[in-house]
Amino acid sequence: MADAQVLGCIGLGVMGEPICAHLVRKSGCKVIGFDRRAEPLERLAADGVVPADAVEAVGRAADIVFLSLPGGEELAEVGARLLPALQTGAVLVDLSTAPVDLTRELAAKFADRGSGYADAPVARTRHAAEKGELSVMVGAEAAIFARIEPYLRCFASDVLHCGTVGTGQVAKLMNNMVLFEIGAALAEALAVGRRSGIAPEVLLEALRRGSADSFALRNHGLNAMLPGVYHERAFSVRYALKDLDYALALARQAGVAADGAKLVRERFARAIEAGDAERYWPVIAEHVAPSDA
Repeated sequence: MADAQVLGCIGLGVMGEPICAHLVRKSGCKVIGFDRRAEPLERLAADGVVPADAVEAVGRAADIVFLSLPGGEELAEVGARLLPALQTGAVLVDLSTAPVDLTRELAAKFADRGSGYADAPVARTRHAAEKGELSVMVGAEAAIFARIEPYLRCFASDVLHCGTVGTGQVAKLMNNMVLFEIGAALAEALAVGRRSGIAPEVLLEALRRGSADSFALRNHGLNAMLPGVYHERAFSVRYALKDLDYALALARQAGVAADGAKLVRERFARAIEAGDAERYWPVIAEHVAPSDA
């Protein structure tokens, strides 16, 4: 890319660090990074990322600032700090998963100060982030989307403009709600299958070859539930519950009961009560409730 944009990255965790790495390697732009931890900044320095000592420093220096934060609470805090710091004409791109109401509220505040805003939550796994093959759902005005799309494609293989601000979060929350419901169905199928005499690997292979095949089966089912491997520092039950609560809040606002999602929430709560809050969310396969029959 030939322009002279300065990019900022705030939040260099499981997804944010590889995203920042792809931006500095592929954009041709100066990239400034900030995280509360020194370790990711030290690793990214080898690629040329310039460390900042505060959120506000990134806002003052960058033309486009990318956020990769745990959730709405952190977004509200960082957004409030960036509001007076961001340059007029700069754009804030939120890659986090956050409440739709908060997203639209922040976008209005930044617009009042002459700055743009896009919600661009990312989907897929940590492995996809490392390969630069994330999926991004974007809510933004058309002109802002056109400005940020080339940078999104530095770390994403699929970029979809969903509509105006907030629609990216709507799409992401529904994506996660459906994913979690499929994951819960897989957990139940494995539990029933084991108790009914079929080997788990055979059952999942049968599902993969049939109409029940899905991304969730091929990734979360085969790679986590089948071997029983649920690493920490992946997409934890705690984070999954946070996203599901955002989705359920949106469903209430839309007047939809979302009963399936409520059942998944019970499964997440059971896993957290059992001490698995920080483990990879498919661990719910270990917390299928016994039958009352």
